[in-house]
Amino acid sequence: MAHQFKTSYVQDSIDLFHYYKKLGERAMAQCPDEGLFATLDAESNSIAIIVKHMSGNMRSRWTDFLTSDGEKPDRQRDTEFEEPPKTRAELIELWDRGWKYLFDALAPLSDADLVRTITIRTEPHSVMQAINRQVAHYSYHVGQIVFLAKHASADKWEALTVPKKKSAEFNWQVAAGEKSQR
Repeated sequence: MAHQFKTSYVQDSIDLFHYYKKLGERAMAQCPDEGLFATLDAESNSIAIIVKHMSGNMRSRWTDFLTSDGEKPDRQRDTEFEEPPKTRAELIELWDRGWKYLFDALAPLSDADLVRTITIRTEPHSVMQAINRQVAHYSYHVGQIVFLAKHASADKWEALTVPKKKSAEFNWQVAAGEKSQR
């Protein structure tokens, strides 16, 4: 993601969420189908389970974002870690649906909304705090997805950011004003 100067926190947050969404998608695209559903051990989650959890969290947090508690009474968080989607198509549909909740909730916001109070699990948060909380949560899980996809892809993996031992080349491209493919 090329850095662009912004003064709108809301717009910068939306762009950051788009970056993490795309990062997760690029990782999952490289992952073989079986890798999407594999776990490293009995206590680990698969990419499919992580996506299911993120989608459940996104539905809960971003539906009626400004007017209802971010932990919806019908959310069954524990079930998000059971019975993953069965196919890549189901996984991607769940992923896209979750992000749609988020982007639909953020699109109408302005920076003036940042000081409004919302609740998550009955605890008051400013809108800014709620957004920060979710940026941290989703980037954490996207990092897990990238790690697992890279592990499953092994030697076929193509770097999603600056490849190892290519920093100098990347820095030169940025200094020269060239757009990086990454």
